[in-house]
Amino acid sequence: MSERSPERLHADVVDTAPEPVFDPASDPGFADRHGVLTRGYGDRPDPDDPGKVQAMPIVLHLPKVDPPARSAVLEAAAMATVALCFDPRVGAGPEGEPGPWQEPFLAWNEARIRKVARRARGAHWHAAQDVDGVTVDHAGAQARAFVPGPVGELDPRISRLQIGGTDLPHDDPPPPADGVPVFWVQKDLEMTVGKAAAQVGHAAMLFAGALDVDTARAWASDGFPCAVRDADETTWRGLLARVDAGTAVAVRDAGFTEVAPGSITVVAVPGTASARV
Repeated sequence: MSERSPERLHADVVDTAPEPVFDPASDPGFADRHGVLTRGYGDRPDPDDPGKVQAMPIVLHLPKVDPPARSAVLEAAAMATVALCFDPRVGAGPEGEPGPWQEPFLAWNEARIRKVARRARGAHWHAAQDVDGVTVDHAGAQARAFVPGPVGELDPRISRLQIGGTDLPHDDPPPPADGVPVFWVQKDLEMTVGKAAAQVGHAAMLFAGALDVDTARAWASDGFPCAVRDADETTWRGLLARVDAGTAVAVRDAGFTEVAPGSITVVAVPGTASARV
């Protein structure tokens, strides 16, 4: 479960990420796809059959030799997740017909939002590129978000990949670039990189939905640049105050894995000139 600010958030954006695969400025369906995120998510009870539970798979490219920085991997995961949510294929076609990904995406969006991150390297990473989704290559890191669907019907090229295992150490990245939204992760929770990837992906969706459509369009045009940073105890207190004030977006976890139900895992704040809380 998640919280969205009751007010629209506004953020300046900078051109620091790869160009999206579509042009939001001339895309007539962008506002409709943004509206899906703005309306929020369903709370449909889970089906009796666990294999029918809806989830979005995310795969992180974690090579054994010279792996990318943890912060870069999480940024790529956030960018890939929100890029898939705005991909024209999750919306309607030019004649109003359903896009090829619209039905499974909406079925997931109307249920309890779940994401499951896995890791891949070598041939398995390359094979995953042939499964419907969106890959982001960012700051030496790569992540791919896939079209959601029932967990029991996951493509074997994805289901064979490990959920746990290799993790990445916390790194010390430079200050976020001016104007880039920051997704602050509660460091004290000590989430694995896979769990954190799912959480920042959710934060990116909530943040996009809390923006007005023109600001969201500008963010999309720049390729959804963002920064992921760890928040210490002092920073976290300030972030929670911003959530209470309605100037930040919080992700509350349902508690299925790793953290207690209701834990606030990530707080998303708009970019500012100083990019500080």
